Amino acid sequence: MKEKKSVPSFLKRPGAVLSILWLVFIIGGSLTAPLWVPFDIGAQNVGFELQLPSAQFILGTDDLGRDIFSRIMVAGAGTMVGATLTVLVAFGLGLPMAFTAAQYGGKVEIFFSRLTEIIFSLPSMVMILALVAAVGQGNMTPLMIFFGFLISPAVYRVLLGQIISIRQRLYVDAARLNGLSSIRINLRHILPGIWRTVLVQVALIFVAGIGIQAGLSFLGIGPQEPEPSWGAMILQATNLIYFSPWMMVPPGLVLVITVFAANELADVFGEGEAQASGVKPFSFKDLKGRKRANLTDLECVKKASKILEIKNLVVGVKDKHELVSGVSLDLNHGEVLGVVGESGCGKTMTALSVIGLLPPGVAIRSGSVKLQGVEIADWNEQELNTIRGREIAYISQEPMVALDPMFTVAHQLTYPLRRIRGLNKLQAKAEALELLKQVGIVAPERVMKSYPHQLSGGMAQRVAIALALTGNPKLLIADEPTTALDVTIQAEILDLLRKLVRERGMAMVVVTHNLGVVADIADKVAVMYAGQVIESGPTNEVLLSAEHPYTRALLGADPHFNAGEKMPERLASIAGTVPPAWEWTPSCRFAARCEFATEVCKSPLKAQAAHTGGTVQCMRFGELQLSAKKSSKK
Repeated sequence: MKEKKSVPSFLKRPGAVLSILWLVFIIGGSLTAPLWVPFDIGAQNVGFELQLPSAQFILGTDDLGRDIFSRIMVAGAGTMVGATLTVLVAFGLGLPMAFTAAQYGGKVEIFFSRLTEIIFSLPSMVMILALVAAVGQGNMTPLMIFFGFLISPAVYRVLLGQIISIRQRLYVDAARLNGLSSIRINLRHILPGIWRTVLVQVALIFVAGIGIQAGLSFLGIGPQEPEPSWGAMILQATNLIYFSPWMMVPPGLVLVITVFAANELADVFGEGEAQASGVKPFSFKDLKGRKRANLTDLECVKKASKILEIKNLVVGVKDKHELVSGVSLDLNHGEVLGVVGESGCGKTMTALSVIGLLPPGVAIRSGSVKLQGVEIADWNEQELNTIRGREIAYISQEPMVALDPMFTVAHQLTYPLRRIRGLNKLQAKAEALELLKQVGIVAPERVMKSYPHQLSGGMAQRVAIALALTGNPKLLIADEPTTALDVTIQAEILDLLRKLVRERGMAMVVVTHNLGVVADIADKVAVMYAGQVIESGPTNEVLLSAEHPYTRALLGADPHFNAGEKMPERLASIAGTVPPAWEWTPSCRFAARCEFATEVCKSPLKAQAAHTGGTVQCMRFGELQLSAKKSSKK
């Protein structure tokens, strides 16, 4: 069945819809005005001077009896064309300069930066008036081109930082290694990453173009009579304000509404940019009519036997395929749950669902996520912020993601201590030092004064762990916390996490590719494949007596579990790759790679009880007798 397309989010915003309708009317209407307006702009209707709106004259007439509505619409064409010309010149200069400076850097970037600083320092209005003296009054085209030139440094500065940031990403490096030209990289990989910012700037510069034209026309520099312009009409109305106040209303109102409409679109584009970065603006409408459960509801918390309970969780891309399918997990206080599987199996998406940090366009479709017995799956951003850092904390695989390069470690640790726990400055500093000691940092005073770039990878990860502990969370989510570290540091971090869980009584979810990490630290394990938990149970039981072919295949490919007397000369491998999400089916998703697959594996899957309190999803479970005794490695 074909999936229904969703309405773009900005169309759900009345102000945006009205703004679009107004701009379509004013731009389209003004450009075609000579074809349909009721009166010629120069036609003087003797005896009908200074008329109020009527059936004949929709917006009234001016002091010469000319129809105000016709003149406003015709004047709009010049205003729209001039503003568009400003936008084209500003981006025609600023965008190439930003791309060139970002690509070559060094002296090229310095040259363009100094050039834009010089342009910024020019007295804009003085130079525009000097240009008027050179080209004469009424010739707006060179003035708008020059204004676009003067505003192009703003475009350069806004876009340069974003372009440099995107050029440093791995997919851009991969495109460069594949031999793509600079032009193709800019168009295919970088421009799509800045298009929302471009739209915001287009709207703002368009507004500036309208404003500068109206201002110049008001000063008498714009189009000369009988050619109309909005600024000149406002000037004319100002001179007659005591005789006919109404004359000021139509041109002034049209100018104000047009500016507000363009600004509203800029706000919409800016909001979309924030959402694309993972930041969702909070609206109090989200709370209207909802009774919110919270973690201060002691009765609810007391009745909860588990700190985390996930049931039939389904996460998917908006109106498209699923990324997590019917996942069910639970975790008791003080336990460690290891979530293991290949890349693309949905491990991180499951973890991010708990803390509400799913990427833009990805959302929980159905299912339940309970933290200490409280349903949080439907909480909005404002509500989730009440538990992030306090009840639940997150450690990423890359510590530099959690640490701001602009601030010292001291600032980054004391800020949440003061905000979340209400400590004063001295108390926060003392607590920060204690946290650094708890995570095994030998010289906490020195580290407190350091910036993130001055720390080694292992040291930075310890600081990130200390940061996660500032709010005394009851649940810690560690997303591959040792992947970016060397082997010796990995062991130290695992020992540290195990110690913190034991001393603080926290529960922890560890997301990892490494079965050795699971064996070392986890009490329970959930093996994920293609968005599903295909086997779960106590760690010892799952690793020593795996029931699912995929789990057995993972164990066979891991040297940690092949160190006995019968260690093979060549480790086993799993043929093929994890299928992409759009190819997932209700049947066994591992069947294409499974050596035991038969026709029955094409039937819809159903979880079956296995291990102690665990499950397995295999159509041939029990039939194959896959379990094998293996001696545990001490």
